[in-house]
Amino acid sequence: MEGDCSRVTVDMENGPVYPSPTVTLVREKSTPQWRLCGALLAMALCVSAALFITWNAKTQDPNEKADGLPLTLRQLSGNRKTAIHLEGEYNANGGYKSSVEWTDDEGQEFSQGGLELNNNEIVIPQKGLYFIYSQVSFHVSCKADRKHPNNQDMVHLSNTVTRWSPSYGTEDDKEYQTLLNSVRTVCKKSSNNEAASEGKWYNAVYVGAVFSLEKGDRLRTATENRLLPYLESGDGKNFFGVFAL
Repeated sequence: MEGDCSRVTVDMENGPVYPSPTVTLVREKSTPQWRLCGALLAMALCVSAALFITWNAKTQDPNEKADGLPLTLRQLSGNRKTAIHLEGEYNANGGYKSSVEWTDDEGQEFSQGGLELNNNEIVIPQKGLYFIYSQVSFHVSCKADRKHPNNQDMVHLSNTVTRWSPSYGTEDDKEYQTLLNSVRTVCKKSSNNEAASEGKWYNAVYVGAVFSLEKGDRLRTATENRLLPYLESGDGKNFFGVFAL
């Protein structure tokens, strides 16, 4: 074979010429290029996956747990930096004759982020959007009244939230403006049974909405004097709160 034989050249004048050694270059076996590309691609995929996991953890909805289940109301309120929730009752011996007496240090009540209860009012710590809500619950009797159409006695229940702002006037001349108001009419139809006509009606009047408030604003509730003695007592019956958006 050509690769195994030496070429012999005969010079007719000078005689035979002996073959010269043949040099064969051997290339060292190297790693194929596709293996290097594969290693680089795998490394890039690992880095991309790590970055995605980190980004997803930072952008996860704060109102959800890692497993996607919704947080409880208590946990949600803890995530909000500015919030207050009060519960109240009627105190016949108290100093508030036209409002529920509110507290922030018993049961489910709490305050944080600068919102505070002062003189039975909620004080706003800074300008911003706030959700204001309130509920009062009543138990009233509707007696028969022959002079009233359909032989019924009407009872009107109401719940009002008012606001005073430094922009309204001076501290000595407070003028409150109504933010929220709801009125509900209830009545117990009369009957021949006196006990039935004396029956109790249980009703809750709720109000809530978003408002733009200023630093130093004061919020309070108002309830008619004649209705306060019929206010229900117990956890979750009467509440008043604010939280920042």
